[in-house]
Amino acid sequence: MNLNETAQTNAKPARSAKTARYEMVLTGVSAALVFVFTAFLHIPSHTGYTHVGDAFVFLAACLLPAPNAALAGGIGAVLADGLTGYAIWAPGSAVIKAVTALFFTRRSEKVLTLRNLLALLPAGVICIGGYYLYDAVITGNFIAPAAGIPGYVTQWVLSSALFLAVGFAFDRLRLKERFGLLYEGKKQK
Repeated sequence: MNLNETAQTNAKPARSAKTARYEMVLTGVSAALVFVFTAFLHIPSHTGYTHVGDAFVFLAACLLPAPNAALAGGIGAVLADGLTGYAIWAPGSAVIKAVTALFFTRRSEKVLTLRNLLALLPAGVICIGGYYLYDAVITGNFIAPAAGIPGYVTQWVLSSALFLAVGFAFDRLRLKERFGLLYEGKKQK
């Protein structure tokens, strides 16, 4: 086996143009869903608001490559914060949503896998802890932001419940398979 054959054997399978288009479109749709479920379906709380937009960050991370999911979550959250009068939260939201997306995997035929269910725990820690710390930076102390923790916990619980419901529906309808979103590399349980 020569060097060229070895490189071809070890190379990742090339993505089709159709897959690349689906991923690009789904990234935009995911960002739009994060935006809508954050900006329009929220309840003001403490210094920000409580929403269920995180559910669509979690879902995007189960359907898209990690960079696309992080981008969708960040863009949707930044647009929501910027256009609803909470622009001061936009930088924190961009980082928190992008990092949150990294705990999930798309390497399965289903959305609701053991890894994705367990990913809800570190996602909650990042969302709750991240917003608490960002609030502490904004306010200049670490005591007052503690009043926002119940809202952050509520946001995580409601977003997780919505993610489970939508993920269950996606799995029952086999939408990953129908829309050609099955991961082409090594699968994970």
